[in-house]
Amino acid sequence: MKTVILAAASFLFVANLSAQEHAIDTKHSTLTIHVGKTGAFSAFGHEHEIRGAIDRGSAETGAHPSVEVHVNARALKVIDKDESDKARAEVQSTMLGPEVLDSERFKDIVFKSTSAKSAGEGKWTLQGNLTLRGKTKPVTVLVTLKDNRYAGQATVKQTDFGIKPPGKAGVRAKDEVHIEFKIQLAR
Repeated sequence: MKTVILAAASFLFVANLSAQEHAIDTKHSTLTIHVGKTGAFSAFGHEHEIRGAIDRGSAETGAHPSVEVHVNARALKVIDKDESDKARAEVQSTMLGPEVLDSERFKDIVFKSTSAKSAGEGKWTLQGNLTLRGKTKPVTVLVTLKDNRYAGQATVKQTDFGIKPPGKAGVRAKDEVHIEFKIQLAR
């Protein structure tokens, strides 16, 4: 009986060792948002690419992985490569302004996982909550681990967070935006 108890205690101890909480290396972790276009004159519009750093966060590895990341909404930058500085500045102003992110009132964008399901070797499907513009909604995130770096993606609807996709007559941003991230864990 002592052997069984000792074996069980050893197993629990080893299992707990494999689950570790790590800070996120914010200097080497990024978020990229791809915003498409739609409408009758969408051929004349532009798709947008927005990039930002992961401001802070943590991740737990092991049998039950979890993650929490924070992004400073005011630090997001429009990086559209084929746009003029003036056009980028206009998109930046609209994105941070009260009609879209309202970044003066809602400074943090937060994702916190609530569960993780293995999707194969080095792959997971995370369920979690995304808080954007003061609203929290459930989101599914697909994550892979490669070379000690987590990469993932999700698609969210702007309207789920009270955002009317901006645009002009005949050309608007798509409601669905594609989010990609790369997270390096601190050593």
